[in-house]
Amino acid sequence: MPPGRAALSVTWAALPFLSLGFATPFVFGAAALWRRSVHLLVSSAAYIAVFALLMTMLPDASGDDGSQSAAGALMFALAVVGCGHAFLIRRRVFDPDGLAGIGNDAVVERVRQQRLLRQKARALAASDPGLARELRIGRPDLPRQYKDGGLIDVNHAPAEVLTLLPGVTRELAGRIERVREEAGGFMSAEELSALAGLPPAITGDVADYAVFIR
Repeated sequence: MPPGRAALSVTWAALPFLSLGFATPFVFGAAALWRRSVHLLVSSAAYIAVFALLMTMLPDASGDDGSQSAAGALMFALAVVGCGHAFLIRRRVFDPDGLAGIGNDAVVERVRQQRLLRQKARALAASDPGLARELRIGRPDLPRQYKDGGLIDVNHAPAEVLTLLPGVTRELAGRIERVREEAGGFMSAEELSALAGLPPAITGDVADYAVFIR
């Protein structure tokens, strides 16, 4: 659940306790109207009934020990029980589809970081191919420390590594390896596609992950 929504859900769930139970019917009533949930509607009706009973007893509670005890029990139910109930269901109220645990924002951010790493690694390979080879950019089959975002060096990686490129089968990887030996390497994904006969549909995807270090 995003931090802002998580904080809001905790505040919502704590309101029954913070208000000494007086906000409990409104907390559940608002949630029932928002989510159109039968459970919330029933809960809201129950807390409204308890709240109404409490309101009728409060005028007599000041001078009657029995009324004071009953009013105290009702306030306890509204404040403590209502708060516990709200905390138990707050995720269902604020994340009814259970999507918060998926962490989509973190996944999107990770993909963006990988893209940035590939861009920087490509720029380094273009400006200093020797350093790129020493850093083993595009060579996940070799020990290395440099993070290149998942690039594959089409001009040097073995066939099994070439299969990591999107859409590249073992057959295509073998063909790339043979053509590479004959042509001495490739300059771009477009040249790779033309010389090795890659399906046009995968050329763009291959370009996203390929690097051509000479």
